Amino acid sequence: MAKLLEGKVIAAALKEEIIKKIQASGKKLQLASVQVGENPSSEVYIKSQKKNAEALGIEYAFHKLEATLTQEKLIEYIETLNSDPKVNGMILQMPLPAHIDYKKISEHIAPGKDVEGMHPVNIGKIIFGRAKALPCTAAAVMELIKFTGIDLNGKEVVIVGHSEIVGKPLALLMLDKFATVTVCHIGTSKAGKLEEHVRKAEVLVVAVGKAGLIKGEWVKDGAIVVDVGINRVGDKLVGDVEFEEAEKRASWITPVPGGVGPLTVVMLMRNLVECAS
Repeated sequence: MAKLLEGKVIAAALKEEIIKKIQASGKKLQLASVQVGENPSSEVYIKSQKKNAEALGIEYAFHKLEATLTQEKLIEYIETLNSDPKVNGMILQMPLPAHIDYKKISEHIAPGKDVEGMHPVNIGKIIFGRAKALPCTAAAVMELIKFTGIDLNGKEVVIVGHSEIVGKPLALLMLDKFATVTVCHIGTSKAGKLEEHVRKAEVLVVAVGKAGLIKGEWVKDGAIVVDVGINRVGDKLVGDVEFEEAEKRASWITPVPGGVGPLTVVMLMRNLVECAS
């Protein structure tokens, strides 16, 4: 039976480290949070950000802008925050109105204030092992795996999902640890090879957003399973992996919810501290 990889435990320890770093720096840190229009789906995340920031002694400056704001005006607003010395980091809340292109907007956030670690400059630095700010969910996954004590050197790592915020940066972070990395995606599934790759995984990370995509019986005995997916099925939240069966085979497994989620906001705050250093 697998041990549970619970994010709350790791998050608490990381918060203590962050507080010590902030106190040692003697700096007053501010995180600028920019929301365009009314986005009910982001309210929970914003509240979590604010709560965590305040608990760490970080000022959370919330900037709510009109949904009718043009892309050009939003870029101007971001440039103003870039040049504000009081702002140490910035996050652009999702989703954005349909007329705004997130990829174009995100490139205008100064790399040194990009606490989500998604600016092309920061993504590029991952390749050279020099990134200060890492994509938050990918960084959370790495912290969970680190907690197990496993040495990734030479291990078979299988990542299911190749998104810009999880799969792709995570593959680079794993390669930096000399893991042997396989990234699976819709092409793998269409070719009928998903099960084949999953069965080889000593470390399995799944980030797709499809309930029960990975059958528990596919999980290799003793594998570490990190399930990033969160899906609502009826009145329950479940992951992308069939938990009950996978739990019987894995050595460690994340619960859903309660695994990756509690760590993502903490990674955001750690990135802020790194950006300000």
